[in-house]
This record gives sequence, structure tokens and C-alpha cells, in this order.
Amino acid sequence: MKFVKAAALGLLITLGTTHGSAEDAKKTQSDAAVERARREVRMLDDIYKTSIVLITTHYVHSDDDLPAGSAFKALFGAVKKKGWHEVRLLDATGEPYSDENTPKKGFEKKAVKQLLNGKAVFDEVVTEGDKRFLLAATAIPVVMEKCVMCHDNYKNVPKGRAIGALGYKVPIID
Repeated sequence: MKFVKAAALGLLITLGTTHGSAEDAKKTQSDAAVERARREVRMLDDIYKTSIVLITTHYVHSDDDLPAGSAFKALFGAVKKKGWHEVRLLDATGEPYSDENTPKKGFEKKAVKQLLNGKAVFDEVVTEGDKRFLLAATAIPVVMEKCVMCHDNYKNVPKGRAIGALGYKVPIID
């Protein structure tokens, strides 16, 4: 009988525990989805930046070689075309290598400003139609002497200072 009373008490405590509304549950699930998207951005950022440094180190030897940035713009286009995510190279110097790299108004301009003020990453969640996306930007610092082969305007930039960003648009999947 003690067991039955204890079990009933446990059931009442469990039933009486407030787990929040359906809206709270959705927000918790949503927050988890945003965190998954942030993790995806960190992973992609590591892959892209590690790869561009490796390619520049091992395959870019002169001005005649294909710049790693150009190769990655082609890669970014292929990834977008397949529907995975979007990535853009964004200039943070005010002297873009290409006009395509000029930050667009809104998120990209805010992100570049934040990165130039020392943030390593800046992001926000947006809704387009019935889909949510994580917009994120990660700083691209000057990390190699070879960078100035294609980017003369980086010669006087201190190593480690952000000269650009990778701008991401990643679907948030609930």
C-alpha cells in the first residue's frame, strides 16, 4: 500500500509540474534549432578558412596562379546552387577586391561594423516567408604574407586585423 501511495504521489507531482505552454516548448525547440545552425556556421567556417589557407600555402606561388578567393567564390556558388547554404566574401576595408564583395545594406553592413570593432562573429535570425535563417558573419583577418600578392591594399594592415568576412545564410531547421 505504501508503494501505491508513493507511486500516486509521484504521478501527482509529475502531472502537477508545469512544463510551460506549447509556445514555450516551441521557443525551446526553436532555440535549439538556432544553436544547431550556429554550430553549422562554426563548422563551415573552420572548413572554409582552413582550406583557403592550405590552398594559398601550397598552390598559390605567383600572380598568375588562381587566387584561392576566386576558387572559393566558385565553390560558394556551387554550394548555393545545390540548396545547402549561402556564403559571401565581404570586404571590410572599404576597398573591395571586387564590387561583388561590398557589404549590402542591413545585416552585412551591421556585421562588418561589429567585426571591425573586435567581434569575431556576429549573427541574427531572420524570417523569409515561412522559413527562418541564421545570418552570420565571421571575421577574416590577415593571416599570411601571401595575401598581399592579390590584395595590395592589405600591405599596411596589421596581421590579425579583420579585412573582410564570410557572410553566411544558413537555414534553421526545427
